[in-house]
Amino acid sequence: MEINCKEEVALLFSDDTYCCSLLPPSAYDTAWVAMVGSVAGAGPLFPQCVRWIIANQSREGFWGESDQPGLDSITATLASLLALSRWNIGRANVQRGLEYLRSNVEKILAQWQGGVPRWFAVIFPGMLEQAQSIGLSVLPHDGVRLVDDIIFRRRSIFEDSRSTDGDLPPLSLTMFLEALPPSRRPKNEAILAQLMEDGSLFQSPSATAAAFMITGDARCLKYLQDMMRRCSNSISLSIGTVPSVFPVDHNLLRLCLVDHLRRLGCGEFFEEEIKDLMDHNFRNWIEQHQEQSNKNYLLQEQIYRDSLAFQLLRAYGYPVTPRKLCWFMDDKEILMHIMENHNEFMGAMYGVYRAAQLMFPKEVDLQNAKQFSLKVLRKCFPDKDLQGNCKAFTDLQKQIAHELEHPWLLRMDHLEHRMYIERNKGYLSCMGKTNTCMLSYPKFLMQLAVENFTNRQSVYRNELLELKRWSEESGLSKMGFGRQKTEYCYYSATVPTCLPLHCDLRKIVAKCAILVTFADDFYDEKGTQIELETLTEAVNRWEGDNLRSHSKVIFDTLDALVDEIESKAFLKHGNPVKEALRDMWRDAFKTWLKESKWSVCKHAPSTKEYMDVAAVSVAIQVMTLPACYITHPKAPVDSKSGSRYCKMTELAMLCARLLNDIGSYQRELEDGKLNFVPLYVKENVGYCIDDSIEHIKRVLGKMGKEFVELFLNQDYGGVPRVWKELHLTTLKAFWMLYESINKFDSPTALLRAISLAFHEPLVINT
Repeated sequence: MEINCKEEVALLFSDDTYCCSLLPPSAYDTAWVAMVGSVAGAGPLFPQCVRWIIANQSREGFWGESDQPGLDSITATLASLLALSRWNIGRANVQRGLEYLRSNVEKILAQWQGGVPRWFAVIFPGMLEQAQSIGLSVLPHDGVRLVDDIIFRRRSIFEDSRSTDGDLPPLSLTMFLEALPPSRRPKNEAILAQLMEDGSLFQSPSATAAAFMITGDARCLKYLQDMMRRCSNSISLSIGTVPSVFPVDHNLLRLCLVDHLRRLGCGEFFEEEIKDLMDHNFRNWIEQHQEQSNKNYLLQEQIYRDSLAFQLLRAYGYPVTPRKLCWFMDDKEILMHIMENHNEFMGAMYGVYRAAQLMFPKEVDLQNAKQFSLKVLRKCFPDKDLQGNCKAFTDLQKQIAHELEHPWLLRMDHLEHRMYIERNKGYLSCMGKTNTCMLSYPKFLMQLAVENFTNRQSVYRNELLELKRWSEESGLSKMGFGRQKTEYCYYSATVPTCLPLHCDLRKIVAKCAILVTFADDFYDEKGTQIELETLTEAVNRWEGDNLRSHSKVIFDTLDALVDEIESKAFLKHGNPVKEALRDMWRDAFKTWLKESKWSVCKHAPSTKEYMDVAAVSVAIQVMTLPACYITHPKAPVDSKSGSRYCKMTELAMLCARLLNDIGSYQRELEDGKLNFVPLYVKENVGYCIDDSIEHIKRVLGKMGKEFVELFLNQDYGGVPRVWKELHLTTLKAFWMLYESINKFDSPTALLRAISLAFHEPLVINT
């Protein structure tokens, strides 16, 4: 794929000025800067800001960055009205803004019945009082009851700040200086004592503008003038606008860029730039002392930064430990404050929860942080379940709801990319005093993502047609029995991860899965005991001349498939793999025969005897390893059990079997078969089916973490990353197919997902 935007993306990674172009304009902060008066005269010091306010009111009458107005539109509109009124200009704009507020404040506040964020509870009443003090009638004549609740919340925050403010300097109310009533403002000396080296008050343009108007300090003025000069040269900021935070942490912006590229499905195109950035962050992670982490002026931003860095470093295989991420868990006062101000910490806790999805075994600190973040995030939603009130959710709440419902091993990457592309709103980061900032990326990145996704769909459709022809020409689909699951098998080989586009690996995985489906059905339903024993013996000898009918079709397809894989592997690395392939297929056929005999004689094995057989009969290894052998001739030798399979393959086999049993135990009981679910109940007196399933889910949770650790270990077994990605692909497929219900046996469960993955064009929300 030709990438025309390589140089521009390289600038985002290397040039600080270009990187700052990701920051969108903030109508709220621009309005406060517009209120600053000229030192020499009676007009505004930055008239370009006033002109921008007049020119950028929405048709509905509000100011703000979002097309769907929320809390930020209320505060931005109030600030803009104050700025225009201060200079007695734009009367028509003021009138339209007031009409908007009177009509919409109550509607917007009603969406936050779980409690507005702390920043809004401080800013909104203060802005409202300032507007009323100059005669602006903001609310309807009968008032808004919810406003009284927010004013009460502010009173509580002020009371709490008497005892806690200072103990937690990152959450100082001074960052909201512009909205504090005179009785709550710090003295001038206290304000100036909190200025940063650049002359700003917590790098907030609005707070610094207020600090200058209150104190007249030259350092604040210089900060404002420097900011306006630098912002006028920004690519993304219009003349006369400022961002919500300035200056910004360039490294954090670049981490957001990497996350954005990954979620668009475009990370593969910028591997060199990403590696350089992650190398830099890994060095910082190792060198920075833990105790430095909580000295940032915004606690939530620091937690967010640490969690994003940890998540990306771990995702790219760097050997990072979570201790530096989990430092805040040691401070009970911080934990209490986060819980009490859960909406304020929504973005930070979302970051922690995302990072914890990549947890390794025995990482107790990260497990505790995950549980705490989950507790906080659940408080951020109304009492209704996550689906019941979705229309009222903010963009961040929608992302969190999706995260909670789709654990990492259940996530289908190709469809995740589609959803992220179609949302098309930029990257929602957690920075600034409102904790949300929608970063705006150049349009060519979206164009690249759309082109890449569309190209993948085209390749996938062609491969699917090729597989349907193969299934028919091999005779499998003409046998007249068995589950016709070509689309399901190809979906399972394609959508969980995004394997290299131009390769045969997906087709090999899908062919093996299709063959397994027909062979398994033959052993379960169609074949007589004599036919099954004859076919198993033929596979063991690898000689099928005496076979007939369905047995002949299955063996000949298997033999041809092994020859195809052997040929591709030899072309790739020059090593023979045929005997290794034959051996693993022999294992599978032997276990299918044994399970068939158990079923005939109604044998109830012990759970150990069952798993020794069933972990092989689930056949994930014969779906995965043939494609692996094309990329690398040997598997790691790290199994302690004497098995022919390595630890990663064994974990995939055990997980796949347990997942399959959870999803299919009811159907198998109806057919008179016993899998692990009822066998565990049989061995544990007093246990019921639900107890068995809970036990299995705990085991799966533990083994899932072990698998993730092996997958993210860069040095594991000396195999290429794609070897491990093939294991991840098939394991995620099993997790998706069987974790809750048996989707594989449903004729309709995957049809919508298949259509979205392969057939339906993207629908971009413009």
